[in-house]
Amino acid sequence: MNQRSLDDVHSHRERGNIDANTDEGAEGNARLTGNLGLVLLLLLAMEGFTILAIRPLLGAHVFLGMLLVPPVLLKIGTTTWRFARFYLGAPEYQRRGPPLLFLRLLGPLVIVSTLAVIATGVALVLGQPAWRPSLLFLHKASFILWFGLMSLHVLGHLLDVFQFGGRDWLSRGQDRLSGVGARQFAVAATLVIGAILGVMVLPATNGWPVVGG
Repeated sequence: MNQRSLDDVHSHRERGNIDANTDEGAEGNARLTGNLGLVLLLLLAMEGFTILAIRPLLGAHVFLGMLLVPPVLLKIGTTTWRFARFYLGAPEYQRRGPPLLFLRLLGPLVIVSTLAVIATGVALVLGQPAWRPSLLFLHKASFILWFGLMSLHVLGHLLDVFQFGGRDWLSRGQDRLSGVGARQFAVAATLVIGAILGVMVLPATNGWPVVGG
């Protein structure tokens, strides 16, 4: 290999190192979003199981519902941050490129329907008994809409979830990105806060005569 070729290799490596360093924010955001995606896939699967026998598993359904709230809100925050940074022209986000147009259009609908399911669920648990029939209808209706939108969202981002979700836990050496401890702490903190909320809200389900009927 001649000197010019060696210089080209070194130049390419240097550019790669520069890109890796300048793109740490975007990569960290992708990893945190992926971590939350993995957590939410597991929790949503467990929550879905409780729907199959909602009456005997009402307590578990409510607890898991509250456990989901903090990681859902944080994931909305990370995806909104990526959206804002991309459209404001941040170079590191521009280099990664946007998701498919269909997924970008789907995103706001997923967020709105997710917040609707959470809000109606919390209101159903903590609201007045006289409100329950109306809130239950709204909760079911928003869930049906959310489930269809979320299914498309998950299918569209499933590869990203598994590509980025495990990197902070499995990466070693050069692939270990700075801020890994903060991202792991953020995910753990959402689960701790969610569990506390679940324990606090759980007593409100006592004495429900008919749920899911």
